Amino acid sequence: MTSDYLPIVVMFVLATLFAALSFAASILLAPKRPTSAKLAPYECGIVPEHEPAERFPVKFYLVAMVFIVFDIELVFLYPWAVVFRRLEIFGLIEMGLFLVTVIIAYGYVLSAGALDWGPARRVSDRVVGPVLRASGMPGQARPPAGVEVGTGAGEAA
Repeated sequence: MTSDYLPIVVMFVLATLFAALSFAASILLAPKRPTSAKLAPYECGIVPEHEPAERFPVKFYLVAMVFIVFDIELVFLYPWAVVFRRLEIFGLIEMGLFLVTVIIAYGYVLSAGALDWGPARRVSDRVVGPVLRASGMPGQARPPAGVEVGTGAGEAA
């Protein structure tokens, strides 16, 4: 029984040794000639003159997390494809539900604007084409007969 886990233990020990020896070798073998240029913070080749006025946008991290989540979800397709014939119709329905869930989540991420890399825009700026507005909505007066409503072009927000 313990011999079944021996390859895993050996691999774990080898990985740990490799990491530890790599750190030790870099500390022992690296040249130690500090200069003011090497000790200065590096920021894309530009010497920082002052602290940034605003924080780094979280949008980049959000896109990275969304990518990782969808990447991990789609990795589940490989084992399913291997055993697809044994799962028969149950496996097909199960994977269909899984993919519908992934597509709904992807649609939500797109609609929330998590994948927009450009500057932040208002929701009304994203709409391309005419905007349909119902007359008689709460807070809006009903337009007189013959007046066109909701063309989207030239309307004041």
